[in-house]
Amino acid sequence: MRLSKRLGRVAANVQSGGVVADIGCDHGFTSIYLVRQGQVRGAIALDVNAGPLARAWEHVERYGLMDRIQVRLSDGMEKLAPGEADTLLVSGLGGALMERILERGRDVVREATELVLSPQSEIFLVRKKVHELGFSIVHEEMVEDQKKYYVIIRAIPGRECYGEEEYLYGRMLVQERDPAFREYLGREALRLEELELHMSRSRLSLSGKERLESCRQERQRIQALLDQLH
Repeated sequence: MRLSKRLGRVAANVQSGGVVADIGCDHGFTSIYLVRQGQVRGAIALDVNAGPLARAWEHVERYGLMDRIQVRLSDGMEKLAPGEADTLLVSGLGGALMERILERGRDVVREATELVLSPQSEIFLVRKKVHELGFSIVHEEMVEDQKKYYVIIRAIPGRECYGEEEYLYGRMLVQERDPAFREYLGREALRLEELELHMSRSRLSLSGKERLESCRQERQRIQALLDQLH
C-alpha cells in the first residue's frame, strides 16, 4: 500500500509506537498503513460518516487486520475513551473544525502521548488550541502535494507559548527554514502583490480600502519572513 505524499508525511510523524486513533479516517488507509509498517501496535479508525467508515472496514478486512484495527462511527472523539490511544491523528480537516474536535475531546487529548495534526486552513487556531491543551509543538513541516501546501504538526505534553506571528506562520517552520514553507511564502507574496495591483486600479469603497491595506500589511510581513529565511 502506498499513501499520498501528504499522508506519507503525516504517517511518518506518528512515533508513539502504541495505539493510534485516526479521527476522520475516511477510508482507513492511514491506519492500515501504520499497522502494516509496524509503526503502531494497533489503530482505532473513527469517522462521522457511515459510508466511508463501511469502506474503511472493507479495507481492514481485505488486509486481514480485523484484530489490530477497530472501526467506530464517531463524531470527533465522542466514541474514544481517555487513555485508549497513545497517538491522536487528525488530518484533512479545516482548522476551525479541528480546533472544535480537540476542544470537545479535551479529556481524551490530555491522556494522549502525542498529537499528529494536519489542518487544511486556519492553522493558527490549531496551534493555539494545542498550547491551550497543554501540549508543546516539537516538529512542524510543510509538504507540497499536487500543487497544494499542507502543514503537519507533531506535539507532545509540555508548556510553551508563541507570539502572534509565530501562531500565524509557525515557529518551527521559520527556525528550520523549511524549503516547502519558503516556496509557499514566495507564492503567497506574489499572489498578494498581484491582488494589491488589481485592487489599486479599482475604485474602492471604504471596506475595499481597508482590505487593500490589510493585504499590503500581510505581504510586508511575508516579505520580512522571506528575507529572514534567505
